[in-house]
Amino acid sequence: MIILPVQCRMARAALGLGVRELAAAAKVSIDTVARFERGEELKERTVEAIQHALEAGGIEFIDENGGGPGVRLRKPLKQKR
Repeated sequence: MIILPVQCRMARAALGLGVRELAAAAKVSIDTVARFERGEELKERTVEAIQHALEAGGIEFIDENGGGPGVRLRKPLKQKR
């Protein structure tokens, strides 16, 4: 699943990230993130880099399954004692 620009904005908001922080995490330029979020077409590998950075931060992307595409925070893994 390749994410949509709206999902990127929602994911950044959920994680409290600015465009600069996401760009650094994805190893892309700030302008690249801004262009993607405006809906401009980017290379698939660039979108994947942004997606992987958000997933590493704890985001799960939800397919459009009747309710529209979305995001949610991944449930934290329980620590073994």
